[in-house]
Parts: sequence; C-alpha cells; structure tokens
Amino acid sequence: MRKIAPALIIASAALLAAGVHAAPGNSGDDMDKMLADKGLLTQIGQVRQSVSNKASELVVNAMGFLGVPYKRGGNTVETGFDCSGFVRAIYEQSVGLLLPRRAEQQAAATQRIEKNELQPGDLVFFNTMRRAFSHVGIYVGDGKFIHSPKPGAEVRVESMGVSYWQRRFDGARRVQPTGTTPETERTAALPVSQAAAARPPEIQAAQAATPTLAASLQAQQVQEQYRR
Repeated sequence: MRKIAPALIIASAALLAAGVHAAPGNSGDDMDKMLADKGLLTQIGQVRQSVSNKASELVVNAMGFLGVPYKRGGNTVETGFDCSGFVRAIYEQSVGLLLPRRAEQQAAATQRIEKNELQPGDLVFFNTMRRAFSHVGIYVGDGKFIHSPKPGAEVRVESMGVSYWQRRFDGARRVQPTGTTPETERTAALPVSQAAAARPPEIQAAQAATPTLAASLQAQQVQEQYRR
C-alpha cells in the first residue's frame, strides 16, 4: 500500500496515485482534465485550507486516496475500500495502529468525544443502514470528512453539514493508542507489531503447538475481514 508524503496533498500527482492512473509522459493539462472529470479538483479546493493548516499526516495520507472506488469487503487500493476497510487501512499505514474491521467494532474500541471536540484524524460515525454505527469516516477539519461511501461511488470528501449526514450522525470517536479501549478490543489500537502478542495466551499457545489450528484461525480472521 502506498504512503503519500504530506507535500503531495496539494499536488495533482498525489491524487493520481490514489486512483487516477495516467500514462507516463502525459502533460499537466491532461492530468488536470482527468482530475476535473472525476471531480477531484473541486474536492481538494474545498479542504485545501483546512489540510494545509492543521491536518495530521494521517489525514494527508487519506486524502491521497480520493477517487478509489468503493468495494464491499475491500481493504486495499487495488481492490477498493468499504468504509471501515478504508479507515482501518489508513490507520494501519499512517500510524501503525490496527483497528477492528467493522464500523461498529471501531466505534466500540475508540474513545467517545463530543462533536465540538473533533480534530483532524478523529472518526465520525453514521447510521446509514438502520443500525447504529453502520458507517464510518475520518474527520479532516472544517466540518468535513473523508470516506468510502457506497457501491458505485468513490472515496470522497463531504460536509457533515449536509442534511443527510446531519440526520444520521451517530457520534465521534478518537483513537487512543495507549490502551484506553475496552477490554474486549485490547488489540484495536495497538501497534501492528504488538497486536499478535496481545492475543490471549491460550490462542498463542495453540498457534505455536498446532500449525493446522493456526491456519484455521488465520482463515477465520481473513473471513472476518471481509465482513462489514
């Protein structure tokens, strides 16, 4: 998975790397045209000031994936993302933290904050499927968030002030890497290198003693990743 340098967030090259693939040698005019066709120039203009002033590396990196298509169960730029897969991938890549796979699990594993406390990089949740915390995005500042919205759409920035999102807002959360998450989600905000070590001892022992059982557990984990 790619990692986008902060300086590239204003450059069209970073956006092209996120899902607008230009052939080598294309002119700047061709790049601008492709970006305009996908509506990315408008989106980047709306959040440029906020990003340049206060966005973290995580938000800058997330903005580099504007235009990547939605894919249910998707976890990578190659396959596309669903909403929680996008959030999980950005946190894992940008700051080395492993969040749960499903949106409601991410809500349960992170610290509740008030809407007026939102900072770039915080998570925002919505009820879009008649159940709580069924959609998640990353707050980028200035009342806007970036997310992978639905089938047929692409990663994009939207305003939380739009009536659709206002009516469905479920709450805001902050990822705490120091262990303030519930006991049932202890590995949620751990560095990736420590997540496996934080598994219960009986699972570690079983994986070490029985390779076939370890393979089975890994298969179950892969299946869980593709459930939203």
